[in-house]
Amino acid sequence: MTLPLQLHDDADLELNEAAQYYDRESPNLGAVFVDDVDMGFKRIREHPDSGPEVADGVRKMVLAKFPFTIIYAVEADHVRVLAIAHQRKRPFYWQSRTE
Repeated sequence: MTLPLQLHDDADLELNEAAQYYDRESPNLGAVFVDDVDMGFKRIREHPDSGPEVADGVRKMVLAKFPFTIIYAVEADHVRVLAIAHQRKRPFYWQSRTE
């Protein structure tokens, strides 16, 4: 089963801000970050229930190369990405996005 993804507006902003930050640190590092996120999205779309639950109906997928976690909820016909969360900043700040 492969489900489509929908990004919460704030998750999209977090993705773009992190990619821009990594590009400022080193040329092309932002693209490597986006590739890592895309690989996470692919795993989530193909196996949406594989990530451990972190809240009721909310799961996570830890990125392979960067200290970020994709926080998502599996809906009936799609996956809703709630956050692209840095692992060392503000835990559970995304909870208001579940409503």
